[in-house]
Amino acid sequence: MGNASIFDYKYLTKKHLKGFDNYKYSAIDTSPLSQYVMHPFWNTVVKFIPRWIAPNLLTFAGFLCMVASVVLLFIYDYDFTASGAPQGYEKVAEGIPLWVFTACGVLLFLAYNLDGIDGKQARRIGVSGPLGEMFDHGLDSYIVFFIPFSLISVMGRGDWSIPTFRGYLAVASVVLNFYVSHWEKYNTGTLYLPWGYDLSMWVCSIFFLLAGARGAEVYKFHIFGDVTFVQGLEVAIHATGLFTTLPIAVYNVYLSYKNRTLKTDSFFGMLRPAWSIIALTAAMTLWALKSPLEIVEYDPRAFLLLFGTLFSNIASRLIVAEMSEQRCDLIAWVLWPLFLGVSVSLWVPALEAAVLYTLLPFSILAHVHYGVCVVRQMCQHFGVSCFTVPRIKTMKIQKKKK
Repeated sequence: MGNASIFDYKYLTKKHLKGFDNYKYSAIDTSPLSQYVMHPFWNTVVKFIPRWIAPNLLTFAGFLCMVASVVLLFIYDYDFTASGAPQGYEKVAEGIPLWVFTACGVLLFLAYNLDGIDGKQARRIGVSGPLGEMFDHGLDSYIVFFIPFSLISVMGRGDWSIPTFRGYLAVASVVLNFYVSHWEKYNTGTLYLPWGYDLSMWVCSIFFLLAGARGAEVYKFHIFGDVTFVQGLEVAIHATGLFTTLPIAVYNVYLSYKNRTLKTDSFFGMLRPAWSIIALTAAMTLWALKSPLEIVEYDPRAFLLLFGTLFSNIASRLIVAEMSEQRCDLIAWVLWPLFLGVSVSLWVPALEAAVLYTLLPFSILAHVHYGVCVVRQMCQHFGVSCFTVPRIKTMKIQKKKK
């Protein structure tokens, strides 16, 4: 007991672990950009990576690239006003050094490529398994939020941008596409990779790099009439989810039902993953709309980071459920403090800022605890280390070299 750690908590049941034992990866990727450009590129690059480097180390390195990008923008543009401030904003907005945008573009593209190479490295050295996929997709659930969260700094909050509340809705729309894809896998057992993923990573990287070369002013123009570039981008973001990701996912679930290969046994079971994400989005949206302090304007970065962290936690729990073929949470427990916090904020406005700054670190710590505990438990179950190649694999690699 003396060696007990706070990260020894068992989130996974025996049924979860048994489900992971029987798990088989199934994914379909028909994107031309992915098939004819990125995969050939990654197949070439992976040959230069030493075989003793664990795939999960590449995955984590990519995640740290995105964390570094977020930290840079925290430092240089905490309130999203460096590229444009709303009218009447008290602080005089200061421009972001162009090298910051360039660094963010490079870091994002590096993260994207590391995410593409890690699986190829795993298959190359023979260590593919459920731990790597769960680790990869769990971190992706945070990265998918970090990208639009960072891009707000390019667009700013001024006349050429959109209101902060609509910026929050755009971020929510992006992450919901990720969630819908995993809801689809929860029901069908297959991850259908959307065409927009690879394209969006290229586009977002270019957004940063172009801002680094020309400044954020490059995006301050009208595409037609009084419609600004950012307003057009906002429409494109929402349209992508509503007219491509969602209907295709629903259609694939319907086909699975028709072919009797559906993983769930009822209509309500099929919709079970929806309730947590609906509850999260409803609670955060209600708070933004009814806030006495106008919390989304008061501290948009903290508000959005709270939303993204809770989203990542809910998505990670769904990923664990889908891979282990267990029922996901109806309402994830991390949402109950949010419900309480929103209620307190609306009833006692004087406490609203304190509620936000209490919920944010609590949510981050709870999410980190969940992730670390799940990874440790899976490592113990499979008898492996997350960040090192098993000794037997290393010995085989050395023998091949001889």
